[in-house]
Amino acid sequence: MMKKILAFNILDYEKEFVGQWATDHPDVQVDFNQIELHDDTVDLVKGYDGIDYRQRSKVSTTPDLYRKLHNYGIKQLALRSAGVDSCQLQWAKHYGLTVTNVPSYSPEAVAEMTLTHAMNLVRHIPQFQSRMQRNDYIVEGLRSRELSELTIGIIGVGRIGSTVARIFNQFGATVLGNDYKENPALKGIVTYTSKEKIYRTADIVTMHVYMSEDNYHMVSKEQFTMMKPSAFLINCSRGPVVDTDALIAALENKQIAGAGIDVIEDETQIFNQTFEGQREIPLKAYEKLKAFDNVFLTPHVAFYTDIAVENMVKQSLDDTLKLISGGQSDHVIKAV
Repeated sequence: MMKKILAFNILDYEKEFVGQWATDHPDVQVDFNQIELHDDTVDLVKGYDGIDYRQRSKVSTTPDLYRKLHNYGIKQLALRSAGVDSCQLQWAKHYGLTVTNVPSYSPEAVAEMTLTHAMNLVRHIPQFQSRMQRNDYIVEGLRSRELSELTIGIIGVGRIGSTVARIFNQFGATVLGNDYKENPALKGIVTYTSKEKIYRTADIVTMHVYMSEDNYHMVSKEQFTMMKPSAFLINCSRGPVVDTDALIAALENKQIAGAGIDVIEDETQIFNQTFEGQREIPLKAYEKLKAFDNVFLTPHVAFYTDIAVENMVKQSLDDTLKLISGGQSDHVIKAV
């Protein structure tokens, strides 16, 4: 019997890769929509063997959705992302759902964006752009340092953090790292140390951790107080890793020199939406960040390359097919 997969929230830029995968698997029926998986949409799953989805909002705040999936015969959830915080893993486990993610869709994509943020901050590009918009072409006061002079502190030296480390090492920077275990392959590239030392000594602190309860507001008022007033913070990981209010206060009080932000708390209120022609956006904190001329902002696009999107779509569908066919996946996320 032909297997049937339903892919939720397929965006326009993902459709071509869903089509390619379906063409390569003519014995599988792949249907998709552009809506998120929530309590009011879970009934769409009826009649399907597997589910694939990607979203930043919580699937549900109650176990009922997971119970319904179980009752519909669903045994897995494949996320087209590295982060799995949209899914309640304990509830999924309780109802016999195996959760997979795409852990390494493209470490290079996020690492390259981290470098982009770093270079914009170090070379004072936001400030120069602000001056030029006022027809002010004076360069005084915005002299840069070169990367070879700087210490880069990486919190989370996994697939992405390791790639970031290698990039900055090639530029001659001193690279510090913090993780629960050391990677021997990074010997001579990364010096492992405590988070506290990174906050106190790094010229650039860049976050590359998963979202979890332990990592919620990992960088907050206390951490900003430790940082040098000449230091920059970059967050291309997950929004809630950084306390937004504390970040804004640190910028206002000049506790840090600037920030590069690709992700932010409550970003689903604005990202992938347009408010063109409107005077205000729903996320007031983002308006405040936009007003700083020492902040470089991108709308959660660090992952957004052709290679990364293709890998996210195809690997998640591969995992879905493996699990609904009785096979195994190397990308299973286990509930703690």
